Amino acid sequence: MADSNGDGAPQSKITEKFQTKKEEVNDCPVEQVRLTVPITDDPTLPALTFRTWVLGLISCALLAFLNQFFGYRTNNLYISSVSAQILVLPLGKIMASTLPKKRFRVPLTGWSFSLNPGPFNLKEHVLITIFANSGSNSVYAVNIITIVKAFYHRKLHPVAALLLSLTTQMLGYGWAGLFRKFLVDSPYMWWPSNLVQVSLFRALHEVEKRPKGGLTRLQFFFMVFIASFCYYIVPGFLFPSISALSFVCWIWKDSVTAQQIGSGMRGMGIGSFGLDWSTVAGFLGSPLATPGFAILNILIGFAFTLYVMIPIAYWSNAYEAKRFPFFSSNVFDSTGQHYNLSRILNQETFQIDQAGYDNYSKIYLSIFFAFTYGLSFATLSATISHVALFHGKTIWQLWRKTTAAVRDHVGDVHTRLMKNNYEAVPQWWFHIILISMLVLSLVACEGFGKQLQLPWWGILLACALALSFTLPIGIINATTNQAPGLNVITELVIGYLYPGRPLANVAFKTYGYISMSQALMFLADFKLGHYMKIAPKSMFVVQLVGTVVASVVYFGTAWWLLATIPNICDSSVLPEGSPWTCPGDEVFYDASIIWGVVGPLRMFNKYGVYPEMNWFFLIGLLAPVPVWLLSLALPNQKWVKLINMPIILGATMMMPPARAVNYLMWGALGIFFNFYIYKRYKGWWARHNYILSAGLDAGIAFMAILVYFALQTNNINGPEWWGLATSDHCPLALCPTAPGIAIEGCPVF
Repeated sequence: MADSNGDGAPQSKITEKFQTKKEEVNDCPVEQVRLTVPITDDPTLPALTFRTWVLGLISCALLAFLNQFFGYRTNNLYISSVSAQILVLPLGKIMASTLPKKRFRVPLTGWSFSLNPGPFNLKEHVLITIFANSGSNSVYAVNIITIVKAFYHRKLHPVAALLLSLTTQMLGYGWAGLFRKFLVDSPYMWWPSNLVQVSLFRALHEVEKRPKGGLTRLQFFFMVFIASFCYYIVPGFLFPSISALSFVCWIWKDSVTAQQIGSGMRGMGIGSFGLDWSTVAGFLGSPLATPGFAILNILIGFAFTLYVMIPIAYWSNAYEAKRFPFFSSNVFDSTGQHYNLSRILNQETFQIDQAGYDNYSKIYLSIFFAFTYGLSFATLSATISHVALFHGKTIWQLWRKTTAAVRDHVGDVHTRLMKNNYEAVPQWWFHIILISMLVLSLVACEGFGKQLQLPWWGILLACALALSFTLPIGIINATTNQAPGLNVITELVIGYLYPGRPLANVAFKTYGYISMSQALMFLADFKLGHYMKIAPKSMFVVQLVGTVVASVVYFGTAWWLLATIPNICDSSVLPEGSPWTCPGDEVFYDASIIWGVVGPLRMFNKYGVYPEMNWFFLIGLLAPVPVWLLSLALPNQKWVKLINMPIILGATMMMPPARAVNYLMWGALGIFFNFYIYKRYKGWWARHNYILSAGLDAGIAFMAILVYFALQTNNINGPEWWGLATSDHCPLALCPTAPGIAIEGCPVF
């Protein structure tokens, strides 16, 4: 007879019920999280330690300096936080083995701390990486500072510039605080990108034994670092042209069409390649760290845009395309000359001179740049359509569960561990940041002679847009890993409401677009801390301090370079071999003319040249539908669901400033490592792939800094020879092919 308790229920049933309940408590409703994130925690582990502060602040400041330093160079190398994440691990262990364990008491307080509280642990490593994340994420407002000083050649008060940098980066913390209960505490908002970080942390902290005849991860990192460091003296100083080698141009030296086809920097890039890691990873990030399906989608979109759509439009002379270069981010007048902005911009009011504009010319773009805007419209609407079709039902179900969980105070094991072991961040902390940043934003824009042109109502409207979109886009990002940006919407809104003012346009875009992006970054990092069981107050402090430090360093580095490098960003007068061409800022400047000075009404409406670009909104909205229908017709074919129309349509969004050679080299290495190496040598790939990427980045960074301070600050830019040019020696690729258009250095057809 089965045992029973006092009320007669069988003991086995009670045990089974108890075990089932226990499984529910120690579980998460999202399978990917269950498979990746541990459900244990040791709240006694120290996290916000002396080591965390030292290594975290150094990582944050160094990455901020390096990324802004490279941001002005021809090949804009982006150094991600993964480099710091890998490098600080041995440094932390060295500090743990060498620093004294004696406790130091802070005078006049009861607080004390130890330089060495024990072995370097996972929680310290996570917080240092959060610091590094703050430093690796660019400060978008620095683009405004650059175009004001280097392109418009106007004065900007340094305090206004610093406040602009700080407030645009920190306003988002206010939005994040309002929605963290839904987007962080909910087990159904799982932020897929964080699982990669969790996996990497766990791999780095596993006990590693050196394989027989092989290297440890750290040894491999330093081997790659040294090789990359030594090699970069070639493309970075001795032979800059090796970054883009375009043989077609060298064979047909006098053919404009051949150079348009063969130039890797100003054309289609057929036959072009580069022998420089910064060419590979400079604009698109490391291909070694990009999923294989994303690489294929991007290459499909790149090939269709550059090798099908644009050639058809150019050689059919759509929008008078032959009057202008095949590929350029500059703006032109109706005669094919560079647009003379001084003829339409009142220098006293810094607004459009309508009479001057009416007597001069409409603005024209290269055919590629024009279609770039059309594709950006399509990408925005395609993202909404794709998410609705492929993830709409799932998102709706997860959102219903989220609201129910928040209402009933239900969470998974991770939420319960966090609530039981750590104090939550008080809501008033977020409110203080929100109010103070809003006040400082008004000071930055309304004060200092209104140099930024944006009135108080513009800031409030930008904040309202960011606040309105943070929750819906946060839900999309937290469940699908896709986040449509607000840059197009914000440019359109302020371009129609307040035209003719370039700085008002870019400032509004920055406050609306970046404050929401910062909110999502803050929430994603908070969810990473949630998974890794970091005290919320420690996370908050690290994110806050990291953002302030990063903003100041980005601003300081930009201000210093703009003040000390003669003719920075002006490639027409820079010395041969100088890398300070600012390709990204040139695009930002041209956008300020298109959306700010002239405005969308005179560009993409009946008064402009490109009203048909608005049809791309509809094209993007409909593009995911055939793929969705195909997925319903072939439910067992996994490859169908890997077709991502937003990625395909937005593949060339980095062009310009990225060029064809960047995409070709990025795609070639991406396919090699993420398909061939991954399939044939999976063990090596799992062990060394990310380490290889970090080592290549770090080696280039340190050699570039050494070359700059040792040589380029003394106006030594390398030996004068053919290979010193930062171009690919395809000068005719910039020439028009329409009859009668006379451009200096170009043949007249």
